[in-house]
Amino acid sequence: MIRRFVVANILQPAEIVEIGIEKEKKRRDFYALAAERFEDKKELAELFEKLRDWEEQHIEKFQQIRENLKKAQYTESYPGETEGYMQALVDSELYNMITPNRFAEIVKSEFDALDIGIGFEKDAILFFGSLAGYLDEKDRSVVEKLIEEEKQHMLYLFNLKKELQG
Repeated sequence: MIRRFVVANILQPAEIVEIGIEKEKKRRDFYALAAERFEDKKELAELFEKLRDWEEQHIEKFQQIRENLKKAQYTESYPGETEGYMQALVDSELYNMITPNRFAEIVKSEFDALDIGIGFEKDAILFFGSLAGYLDEKDRSVVEKLIEEEKQHMLYLFNLKKELQG
């Protein structure tokens, strides 16, 4: 006999959007550090500055979405479950490098920064794609637009990397 278990969603859409906001903030901070690190390479610095600014715009859009969502009541299996789950989603080796010291250790070349940026954009596309299923039609269309923007960001980074490689 096969038993099927149904796992209840412990996160509500507002909490998922909050995770997205935290990820956007970390990407924004990374791009700010990258722009500063490569200020002597004008094209690269300008791209990272644009990406920083775009991520800031995404933060604002997600904050608006979060305000539109109604928080439903839910129960945790144990105290702190939701907070721990959210932290696990935000924490990763990719996101742990956003401190200036860690950034300096890891990013030795423009290719390192471009590769990390591409990884961030891929993460955003996957995360936001998962988020869309939890939203109403209006907010889903905003998130889908943001996904398209993240795809463009990834292409900017990829094309610049290709160009620099010759």
